[in-house]
Amino acid sequence: MEQKDFLLREIERMGQVLNAFRQKLFGGKDQLAISVEKEVDDAKGMLLKEVNLDLDKLLLLNKEETSNYLDNFKGFNATNIEGLAEYMAQIGFEAKSEKSAVYLEKALHLYELTNLKSQTFSFEREKKIKAVKAAL
Repeated sequence: MEQKDFLLREIERMGQVLNAFRQKLFGGKDQLAISVEKEVDDAKGMLLKEVNLDLDKLLLLNKEETSNYLDNFKGFNATNIEGLAEYMAQIGFEAKSEKSAVYLEKALHLYELTNLKSQTFSFEREKKIKAVKAAL
């Protein structure tokens, strides 16, 4: 029972960190392109500090390596992976740089991983996947 409680707390903690990541990046609507890049860098540091997730490393991994990397984190269930995919896609859509495609590709990998781990079909998720593919 204690192990189950620990895992639930880790999943909840990971969700809270991802929500803080989202708030850091997308809290305001009137952000300039320069501030978006700075906010992404700040958020990367926050993820690294809070949960030891290296976003730069994650962006460089292929699909299989991404899955293995995220499996090392106790709090990454399908819901949290999908949340991270949404943030990656949002960065990719809003960033006006050559890195935009990198974020969108990673979002696509994460959505596919979510499909595998959740074992449930989501029309909303499929809609997001189509939007990412269209942007690529």
